[in-house]
Formats: sequence, C-alpha cells, structure tokens
Amino acid sequence: MLTIEDLHVNIGDKEVLKGINLEIKDGETFILFGPNGSGKTSLLMSLMGFAGYDITKGKITFKGEDITYAPMYERARLGIGMSFQRPPTIHGLRTRHLVNMCARDEDIDIESLAGRVNFTDFLDRDINDGFSGGEIKRSELLQLMAQKPDLVLFDEPESGVDLENMQLIGKVCRQLLDGRINAEPTRSLKEIREQSSIAGLIITHTGYILDYVNADRGQVLYNGNLCCQGRPRDILEHIRSNGYQECIRCMQ
Repeated sequence: MLTIEDLHVNIGDKEVLKGINLEIKDGETFILFGPNGSGKTSLLMSLMGFAGYDITKGKITFKGEDITYAPMYERARLGIGMSFQRPPTIHGLRTRHLVNMCARDEDIDIESLAGRVNFTDFLDRDINDGFSGGEIKRSELLQLMAQKPDLVLFDEPESGVDLENMQLIGKVCRQLLDGRINAEPTRSLKEIREQSSIAGLIITHTGYILDYVNADRGQVLYNGNLCCQGRPRDILEHIRSNGYQECIRCMQ
C-alpha cells in the first residue's frame, strides 16, 4: 500500500525527518509513537503533500505509484485520507457541503453517515466553527467515511477528546480500518476483515487509541528518526514504564 524510502524533509532550514524508511501493507494498521516535536505530524503532512514540507531526498510510493512530488488533490483522489489533529475553521462553508465534496460515491447518504457519529445536528454549521475537540474529531471522521480512502492517516485521534467522545471516535476509527463503514450488512465481521485492504497509519502521543484499534505493528519516531520496532502494546508499555529514554540510548 505505502512505501517510504530514505525520506528527508525540511521545514525552512530545519531538517525534521532524517531518512525515514517504512512500509505499510494492504490491510495493515501501523502505530507511530513519539514525544511532542519528534516529527510525527511532519511525516503525515509530507505524505499528504502539504506545502512547506520540503522533501530533499527519498521517495514515497502509494499503490505502486510514485507520489513523492504529487499535488495534494492527486493523493486524495488516489485514495489517501487524513484526520487532522488541529484542522482549521472554515467560515462560509457548511459541513454538509464539504462532506459531499469528499464523497467517493454520488449517491452518498450524508444523513445516515452523520448519524453514525452523532453529527446530524452539525451538518449545516460552518466547518469547525465553535466545535469542541470531540466534535471536530467526529467531523473529521465523517469526511473520511464519505471519502472511503484506501490509506487512512490519523494524527493523534485522541487529542483534545473527552472519555465519552473517545469511545465513539475509537469505535468509528476501528470500523473504518476494518472496512465495516461501507460493508454489506449481511456479511460477517470475519468476512469483512479478511477481504478489507484498507491500511492505516496512526500517530499517537498517549497510546489511548490502542484501547479501540487492532494495530499490527508499531515504531517510535524520535528526533526525526525511526527506532524501536515491535508490537504496539509492548512498545506502549515500555514507554509508560521507562519513557523515551531507552529509545534515545538505543539510537546513540
């Protein structure tokens, strides 16, 4: 699904990613841990093609196609979707209209999708205008549900979310990654999971999302470098017990 080879990225004169190598297979969910300022969001923004993230070396391949310097809209059309940690407020654009623009299918039932994230009452409000942290996350998920991406990028989905919203957000994240959002209602969960090729890359600081999502592999990003690959829950427990100091010693 996604291959990153020796990726170096600058923001201005500062190098924020220093030779990232990562592969995510079809149907695989990858968790990326790291402290604040380690380069996690920079990696997602580079994958999505945002301006200001200058790729100085390396290659990004998505579904066999080189997208290293492709514009953002081409990446979205190819099937990359992203849930942002701090998306902007957009005055004058209603949530309903944005979701409709995101939709892969012309016959999308926006009301039905919005109901699955308790968002029906927000459809005719401007994007993120006065929304709480949980409401912003639910809006992001609704857009992804409409887009039906093949690769989902989650930037700290638990950030700024209370416990009640976290349960709903975690459940919908899992359904997106399992391929259940748009699956036939008569199919079993086992069949859906076996046939789904949706991949996910989730970055997290706290690891709370692991209470809801079945992750296959994990790694730590520290100071622009990848290290400490393993089972996500094992990495999380090690971080909780020892912090990121062990990763620093390993890199040294």
